[in-house]
This record gives sequence, C-alpha cells and structure tokens, in this order.
Amino acid sequence: MTLYVGTSGWQYKDWREVLYPADVPVRRWLEEYAGQFATVEINNAFYRLPSRENFASWAERVPPDFVVTVKASRYLTHIKRLHDPEEPVHRLMDHAAGLGARLGPVLLQLPPTLHADPELLDTCLSCFPAGTRVAVEPRHESWWTPAVRRVLEARGAALCWADARSRPVTPLWRTTEWGYVRFHEGLARPWPRYGQHALATWIDRIATTWRPGDDVYAYFNNDAGGAAVGDAALFGRTAERAGLHPTRTPRALAARR
Repeated sequence: MTLYVGTSGWQYKDWREVLYPADVPVRRWLEEYAGQFATVEINNAFYRLPSRENFASWAERVPPDFVVTVKASRYLTHIKRLHDPEEPVHRLMDHAAGLGARLGPVLLQLPPTLHADPELLDTCLSCFPAGTRVAVEPRHESWWTPAVRRVLEARGAALCWADARSRPVTPLWRTTEWGYVRFHEGLARPWPRYGQHALATWIDRIATTWRPGDDVYAYFNNDAGGAAVGDAALFGRTAERAGLHPTRTPRALAARR
C-alpha cells in the first residue's frame, strides 16, 4: 500500500518557523514543502480555480514523484450544486491538466445543505474523463444510503472518510480500490491537533480496509498553528511503525510530538 500523506494547502503564515525556516521567502514555500512532503491537496482551488498556466507552473516546481490533489471549484459544488455539471467539470479538468503527471485525485466536497440525490451525483461523476480518481465528501446525513453507495461503486469514486474532533463523520465505506481520508479537527492540545491514539486508530482502519497494492490519500486540514504539518508528520511515522508505506513526511516534526 502507498499511503500519500500531506496537508490541505501549503501557504499559511503561521507555518513559518514550524515547517518553513524564517529566511525562506513565501515564493519558495512550495519547493520547501515538496522537499518534505510528496503530496498536497490544493484547497484554495475551491475558492478560485487556478489557470492551466498556474497549475503547469506548480508542476515545474515540484519533484517528479510529487502528487497534487485538486479540490473542485465551489462553482460546481456550491453554486451549481452539481446541476449542469458538464461545463464546470470540463473547465476544471482542462485547467488541472496543466499538472500533467503530477495530477492526483479530484475532491468534490459537497455543501452541508445539499441533500442526497444519487442521480445528480451519478450524472456529475459521469462527466469526468475515464481514469480520473474522484473522491466525494458529502456533508449531509441523507447521503448515507445504499443507493449513494452503489453510485460511488459503479463510477469508481471514493467516499472521502472525514474526521472531525477525532471521530469519523462519514460511514467507513470502501467504494473503490483506492481511499481518501481528510482530517479536519482533533481533540488534542493545543487545538486543533490530533493525539497519538486517534492517529493510530485511523492507521488501523486504513490497514484493515485496503490491500497492500492499493493507494490511500490522507490530508490534514487542521492548518491553524501548524497543527496539520505536525500531525501529518506523526501520522506518517505511526504508519511506518505499523508496517505501512507512507510517502515522505518531516521526521523532525514527528519527533517533537
């Protein structure tokens, strides 16, 4: 199993002197990040879809083994609410194609007010090019039905396993041959960090759900105060000790925890 471990974004001012040395300018933070992690989830694509040229520029600045996950624009998920998905999906994938071989999964995070509509989801997923890895993060409890699960399985899309306050807030369905996990907020101190026990529990869930040849992507979205980078580092170290194969994480940060 390859366990891709990273964070949701890399440009946070309070990560200076946590992940980034004080003398490294902001314009070099992506290179610094990519030297310590092998994947990132581009969270700000949700607010404003970067141009194809922006994506291509990022691809040129990271190593060949680096994987970029792209969070879909809110135009598709929150404004259109998955309706008429052909044009926004095409535009998203046309822009993200600038990443070339660095492009990993695409994340569809649905608004918490969007109730389940399996047919709508199926139509949206059908618009993605064949072979695209799409993870779906519904946030209304009405989505937890067999009909929704069948759509995800039929389209080869992953249900995003989401954690908030150190507990799953989604069913732990395996809907395809790869997995996707997002960590939003832990219960350890200082807030919003995760504790060792919580992370070890998630490692066990992953190890007992997916097979050795599968890929699993795990991203920490609890960016405040550098919590995400410390937790991602500890998660990677914990996974190693459990016999899994995580991508690189900053070992020095894991040692501080």
